[in-house]
Amino acid sequence: MNISVKEVTSVDKELTLTAQREELQESFDEAYKKYKGQIALPGFRPGRVPLSMIKKRFGTEIEYEEINKWVQKIFEKDVVPEYNPVGETEMINLKWENDELEVIFKIGTKPEVKLKDLSKIKVNKMVHDVADEEVQEEIDRSLENEGNWEDVDEKVTAENKLIVDVVSLDENGEVIEGQEDKDQVIDLRQEGAKDFVKSLKGKKPGDVVDMEMGEGKEKDRFRVTIKKVQKLHKAELNEEFISKNSNGDAKTEDEFHSYIKSQMQQYYDQTAGDLFKNDVADTLVEAHEFEVPEVFVEQVLNSYVEQLKQRQGGKLPDNFDDVVYKEEMRERGIREARWYFISQKLQETFEDIEIKPEDIDQFIGIEAARFGATAEQLKGYYAQNPGMLEQLRSSIRENKVFEKLEEEVKITEVDKDKYRKLQEKKSKK
Repeated sequence: MNISVKEVTSVDKELTLTAQREELQESFDEAYKKYKGQIALPGFRPGRVPLSMIKKRFGTEIEYEEINKWVQKIFEKDVVPEYNPVGETEMINLKWENDELEVIFKIGTKPEVKLKDLSKIKVNKMVHDVADEEVQEEIDRSLENEGNWEDVDEKVTAENKLIVDVVSLDENGEVIEGQEDKDQVIDLRQEGAKDFVKSLKGKKPGDVVDMEMGEGKEKDRFRVTIKKVQKLHKAELNEEFISKNSNGDAKTEDEFHSYIKSQMQQYYDQTAGDLFKNDVADTLVEAHEFEVPEVFVEQVLNSYVEQLKQRQGGKLPDNFDDVVYKEEMRERGIREARWYFISQKLQETFEDIEIKPEDIDQFIGIEAARFGATAEQLKGYYAQNPGMLEQLRSSIRENKVFEKLEEEVKITEVDKDKYRKLQEKKSKK
């Protein structure tokens, strides 16, 4: 048996494993002995089929089965300890001819990551303190959402909702057959409804208005028949409303205001934390240039396909081309792979990262609240799924990495409006 190595890149290797029949013969003999006692053929009692006939009828299948077992054993015994492969090892070729075995593997090895001086890494972090005006706007939205719309025989204002029939017109103002939409809802309070407000303000139910929208060749012409004008009646800010929308935690208007403010602040703090994690990871990836194993990138890309499949209800569209999709997602996959190895290096560097039982309890408590389950239910689930428990521990370790990064990198706090503008500017690059 021999293993030879071809360096493809600094982190990608092709391993060729070769062996002769003599090295596999013991495994073959044991397999033939096992199957001889199991195989039954017409004219022979079980266990009495001649070995020569078994080899002739089933030899190829039996030997390939044993070859795969033998290769797996050699891989785990000799390859894994020597090269510590990362990602999903790919078997490129397996050839068994003339009593000679040749197997070619493509493996990835862990890249060497030399961390930059973290104190020189600059990251923006959004900070937002919820104002009373925002709280009142949120309360008003809730009152509107639980309010009701009443049909009124009044002139149209910018505060109304309309039920209309719309028919397209040609350049001469003639109706285009087959291009009519009945009972369309137009909420004139929306930002995109300004043209409708301009043309329909002051009109009443039953009025017909010809409109134009756009400019030049992009101009659209249509006829609007106003069928209904509706006026909003907000819900009443009473004890029932307050109790329902605070899960019973508030009884008075002041308590409700405080409750909403607390919920909004919690949302912004959580969002700011999540955005910081994304930003600091992106910044570190940009600051560290190194090769990542192709098999690891492929593993990440395959996970994207699986995630898409789950979002589609467990089945991908019939015309889905995974090759094209993975190529479109390749840059993102490479960045995610780089972050994985940077995160691993950070975990090695931050010596005081330790997962304690209370960390697991806290994490499970947050996840339980998020999914509407009890902590005990989730603990039972993790106990029955050891693989998921390791993922949980990995998530906790990475959260601790981010906590340490907040102490190590240089953070500039910016308000949410400035942060949004910076992100928009970044996305255009």
